[in-house]
Amino acid sequence: MESKMSDTKSSSISVIPVDMNNFSSTLQLTENEPSRVKPPEDYNPFENRIVEHPNSDTGSLVHLLKCSLGTGILAMPHAFRNAGLVFGTVVTVLVGLVCTHCIHILVRSSQILCLREKVPVLTFSETAEVAFKSGPHQLKKLAEVFKQFVNLALCATCYSTSCVYIVFVATSIKQVTDHYYQAGTADDEKINIRLYILMIFPFVCALGLIRNLKYLVPVSAIANLLMGVGFTITFYYIFTDVPSPTQRDYIASPGLIPMFFCTVIFAMEGIGVVMPLENSMKNPGHFLGCPGVLNAGMFVVVTLYAIIGFFGYLKYGESTNASVTLNLPSEHVMAQVVKILIAAAILLTYGLQYFIATDITWPMLEKRVDKRWSSTLQNVYRILTVAITVCVAIAVPNLGPIISLVGAVCYSTLGLLCPVVIDLVTNWEGGLGTWYWVLWKDSFILLFWLAALLTGTYTSVLDIITMYS
Repeated sequence: MESKMSDTKSSSISVIPVDMNNFSSTLQLTENEPSRVKPPEDYNPFENRIVEHPNSDTGSLVHLLKCSLGTGILAMPHAFRNAGLVFGTVVTVLVGLVCTHCIHILVRSSQILCLREKVPVLTFSETAEVAFKSGPHQLKKLAEVFKQFVNLALCATCYSTSCVYIVFVATSIKQVTDHYYQAGTADDEKINIRLYILMIFPFVCALGLIRNLKYLVPVSAIANLLMGVGFTITFYYIFTDVPSPTQRDYIASPGLIPMFFCTVIFAMEGIGVVMPLENSMKNPGHFLGCPGVLNAGMFVVVTLYAIIGFFGYLKYGESTNASVTLNLPSEHVMAQVVKILIAAAILLTYGLQYFIATDITWPMLEKRVDKRWSSTLQNVYRILTVAITVCVAIAVPNLGPIISLVGAVCYSTLGLLCPVVIDLVTNWEGGLGTWYWVLWKDSFILLFWLAALLTGTYTSVLDIITMYS
């Protein structure tokens, strides 16, 4: 495909080196500076990338697994409760295939656009912008709009996930403290979960004030260690004394299915970290393909999610909670340790989610601020946005509906809608295949996104209203 952007534009782009230890979610492309690498006629973007500390294929696979195997896996048994054993297993695999394909078309579109525009690297939002600029003429004026839409979706996803983390931590702490200090007390006389959320505010505020990603590295390392230990003990409980599958529903009530879809999308979508990961690889061409880093990683992710969802629901049945750790027996010391370990891990992970979103939003505001007050106002901004996530958590302190709502609105938009639109615009002129099969395929995914958005949002909001009415 021929470039629709001028050669002058291409030659005026300089690239900031990529470093996974200190990457920015909004990798900058600056104009009116000399290019560090002059694109040759047979331009290869992979050969022109300047990566200070490139990741091997194995390292990239580990990063992908670490980013994908988070708190979502703990919500899978609850998702299966809303789907049934058989339906849940089959559809989890199908949703996993759709999510993997959307990541694939996003990365592939980015690689095509890098080659077309002769730039070494593009981020998620820049891929969206360049796709529209080099796409059909009628869409060129929407380039900046869609770029900001992707940034907005990414910010909304990260901030809303932060709200989920706060509710999860507060719920876990409340369950442990209720056992020790308020055993036998009526539920309406126990300390309200909203007070626990307020107690967490100083800790998340401190994490939110961290401005440099490198200072979050040891925090993330500790979180990973705590999470690993907590997961191991949780899985021991899940796979001990498992009842017969005949005691569980194979297919759940149709009214619960939307909640299942949204929870699975919430659990599986790690698309926000994919572009920085692919951009930092030593051999970016190995990310896609067969087997490829993406396919190998998502195979492990989907398999584990299906297994944990199946056996978690099989073990706890209709009493399965929004996080399976909340089903662990409170009278067992080991179970209490697990709840505290995973709560601490999720609390420490808050900083990374918050960093990604703030790294996008603050630079937009900083341009309008006097440099003398920039540092002070940034601290004020960070405290205010952290306070907003805490207020949202206080407003809806229930994990089940909030996970489904975040999955329906944020994760489905970022992980399904945005990649498909980018794919269509990138391939619109001559790349839609025989009988326009790419158009038909992407249209199906758009319908799936719309169904998840509408039904998931309606069901989740209805659940919240019913719960607090």
